[in-house]
Amino acid sequence: MKAVLCKEYGPPEKLVYEDVPALKPAAGQVVVAVKAAGVNFPDTLIIQGKYQFKPEPPFSPGGEVAGIIKEIGEGVTGVKVGDRVIAASTFGGFAQEMLADADKLIPMADGMDFVPASGFVLTYGTSYHALKDRAQLKPGETLLVLGAAGGVGLSAIQIGKQMGARVIAAASSAAKLDVCKRNGADELIDYSSEDLRSRIKVITGGRGVDVVYDPVGGPYSEQALRDTAWKGRFLVVGFAAGDIPRIPLNLALLKGCSIVGVFWGAFTRNEQALNRRNNEELMQMYTAGKIKPHIHATYPLSRAAEALNEVLSKRVSGKVVLTTE
Repeated sequence: MKAVLCKEYGPPEKLVYEDVPALKPAAGQVVVAVKAAGVNFPDTLIIQGKYQFKPEPPFSPGGEVAGIIKEIGEGVTGVKVGDRVIAASTFGGFAQEMLADADKLIPMADGMDFVPASGFVLTYGTSYHALKDRAQLKPGETLLVLGAAGGVGLSAIQIGKQMGARVIAAASSAAKLDVCKRNGADELIDYSSEDLRSRIKVITGGRGVDVVYDPVGGPYSEQALRDTAWKGRFLVVGFAAGDIPRIPLNLALLKGCSIVGVFWGAFTRNEQALNRRNNEELMQMYTAGKIKPHIHATYPLSRAAEALNEVLSKRVSGKVVLTTE
């Protein structure tokens, strides 16, 4: 089979595309014939050795795929060869085959295509866990989404609206904000040309926002925290800007607010029953047409380096997907 391999840590240009042996499942595993693989910001980090987990090269990056079960290992029940599934892992997805734990597979909804399915689990799983479990977002509350045009940002907008929130989208260009508006955002802030704090004050009448969803980090984190409402919740989702902010903790005291970590990967391991329930609820929302991944572009697997560079350059609105056919 063909696979994209990271043989040494570095930029996307160091990746190679070559033949590797077909995979065999161990007990409790399945082999998924990959039809599409989502490209995510953590993929750009893991190939550079900058992610929380550092697999030993050679390995294939890619953390979420959609495909068909090709082979099952010993002891596997509940799924069968030919089932259409979504699988998530830390790496291994940028290939024509991927190994996955059978008990962590997610059945694809009827009528769901492989491309949107491959861009679904990580972004929507993260945002739903963040807003439902960590922030406990309530109808009528105000949600500010930073980096709102990215994959997790757009999923947070859609889910926030479904949960009854008033959603403010902040992004770095008019074009990106147009995408946010089309995905349900009520208010828009272009922080390349507008002052974030001033606009928040105007939009909220000086009250501040109830929940901040921050997958970006960098200079806007503290600004957003300073404009949370009393008992607000600041969700630490990621650091796409590259800088991890150093927040003055007196702000949490003065605001009576909470700074809440969101690590979806650890959540899926530590709270498997709740994660399964979340995935079922997300699939119900998708089937009902309430949420849908925004696909920025698709690339063949052989052009994985180009797709990763698109993500690194921050030119992407929504998700980039690799296809194997």
